[in-house]
This record gives sequence, structure tokens and C-alpha cells, in this order.
Amino acid sequence: MWKEQVNAMISDMRNADPSYQPSHFWQHGAKSLQQDLADYGIENFRTLNSALGYFVPTYLFHGWVLQPERYQNMLTVCDSALQNDRRAMMSMTEFLSGETHAKSDYRVYKASEQLRAPFTQNFSESHVGNPLEQFEFDGHFYSRSSLNYLLGLNFLKQHIQDISVKTVLEIGGGFGSLGEILLSDSRNETFYINVDIPPTCLFSSYYLKQVLGAHLVADYAQLQIYPDLNIDTLRTEFSAVVMCPWQLPELTGEIDLFVNFISFQEMEPEIVQNYLQHVTRLKSKYVLLRNLREGKQVAKDHSHVGVKVPILGDDYDKFLPEYELIATNVLPFGFQTIDKFHSELRLYKRS
Repeated sequence: MWKEQVNAMISDMRNADPSYQPSHFWQHGAKSLQQDLADYGIENFRTLNSALGYFVPTYLFHGWVLQPERYQNMLTVCDSALQNDRRAMMSMTEFLSGETHAKSDYRVYKASEQLRAPFTQNFSESHVGNPLEQFEFDGHFYSRSSLNYLLGLNFLKQHIQDISVKTVLEIGGGFGSLGEILLSDSRNETFYINVDIPPTCLFSSYYLKQVLGAHLVADYAQLQIYPDLNIDTLRTEFSAVVMCPWQLPELTGEIDLFVNFISFQEMEPEIVQNYLQHVTRLKSKYVLLRNLREGKQVAKDHSHVGVKVPILGDDYDKFLPEYELIATNVLPFGFQTIDKFHSELRLYKRS
């Protein structure tokens, strides 16, 4: 079933404008995801190497989630060096597993929590997709994906005192974490739209249908035969919709918030500019981005994973002429990396 759906999307994509096709970085990712989907199915997608490498982030040291023997070897080395020091070994195990980092993000999230829209305090991530890495804090479950978004929403609330999230558009929403968070509390009254390339959009459709109920989520195939991609019309029937990029020009109406976390940094500037023109067209009141401040690594050649031209903060300023930059942040809501490629949050308001 999944193979047929992907093939139909890929066929449609080939006839789409190049601005809506995968970037150089994602051409590599899409092939890997498509192969794993054909080989292993979708039920355990959060354990697939391709998903873990491209859109299911983890706290485990970079690359270790795909090479578990490195983690086990390090535990053995630590156990030997610490000479049966139980407390020290517990600390090292927590550090090496990524739990120390996750707990640090959770502390920032709770310390900066404000009990107003968008409400997030009742959120607990589902186990759909059989996550390889998920942590429990205070009886609720979190992954790196969900904590990234929760920190971003708290950053948003820190700078905007009264924000509506009744209509939220995201491009490159991974497996749907943001939609799950916003729709986990009915007080948000959120209608969530995710735009993503195949086959990534299939994972998002599957995840949100499992979490919210299949009847509340419209996927690509349903939207193909839907008579009108007007936001107000769609929200009368669905809580969330997942569409492919070439369907975005058909979307009409207005949105409260546009979000892109990380995936724009993996695209070429002309692709990002085209998407942001649609954000402007849909009159989003606010734009929340997460981008590598120093830019994504450049591909050495066609076979190398990377971007042709990195996206920097000035590019967003140029691509959003009708918006004012309100705030940027690396610490505590973004991520300051040891290799100095810092993950920065950027918040814009429509002028």
C-alpha cells in the first residue's frame, strides 16, 4: 500500500514546478526513506535508519543512534575505568544516553512555561512509530523533536503576549510533532497544516492519523479530490491536513502562525524564497524559524549530502520584506553546539 502511495506522489512530483521538488540535500534523504518504507513498512518508522538520519532527531551523540555498538563500547570502557563506582556509572550512563541533555531541555521548558495559549502543559508524546529514544519526565513522555518545538513555543510566548494559534502552517514538519503538541489541548483551537515532500509526508499523515484519529486528518490523496483547499472550509471537517508542496498554491485563506524548524536550512535559497512568498500571501501574522546561524554544510559534489548554498539569517530578512524581526535566540531556547554551528530561533511579526 505504502509503495503505491509513494509512487503516485513521486509521479505527480515529477510534473511539478522545480521550486516544489526536493532540494539537493533531500534528494538523498527521499531515496533512503523510500527504500526503507518499501523494505520495512511504516509501523516502526521511528527505528528506521533513514528516518533517524533525516527527520527523527535524537539526543544520543551524533551518529551513535545508527551505530549502537559505539554506545555499548563506551559504557564498557566507563564501567571498567570507574571500578564499580555505582553513582558515577549512573551519571555516565545518563550522559552517554542523551538523557542529561534531554533533562536540560526539559528544565528550560518547565522554567519558561506560561499557562496561556498555546497551551502545552498537558502534552505527552505518543509511542506511535515505536520511538528508539523517548524520555519520561514527571509522568509525561518527550523526544528531542517534541522538546525542540516546546522550547520554540515558549520562546514565542516570551515575546508575544497574546497569540492565536487557531491556524498554523508548517513546511517540513517531520512526523507531525508540532501538530500533536498544539492539538493535544482543545483550548488552542488549532487547525494544523503540514506541507512536506514525499515520502516524508506519508510518515506525518500516518502519525497524526494514529494520534488524532484517521477521520480528523486529511492526507495527500484526500486533498487531491477535495473540491476547495480553502482553510476555513477544510477546518470544518478536519483538525489537520498533510499536503505536498505543489498543492500549496491552491491553499487559500489566512494563517496565524507559520513555523519551519530546521528543514529550510537544508534547502537552496530560491526554494525557501518561493515558500516564504506563500507565507506572505497567506498573511501569516507571525513566522517562527529555527535555522543554523552559520549555515548548513556545503555539498562537495553531487553525491555529497549537504546544500549548494547555505541559508543565513540575512536571507530570511530579505525573503520576508513585509515582516519585522522581533527576536533571535540560541540560548536557552535554541542550541549552542560544540562545533559552533549554532541552532538559532528567529521570530518575525507582520508589519
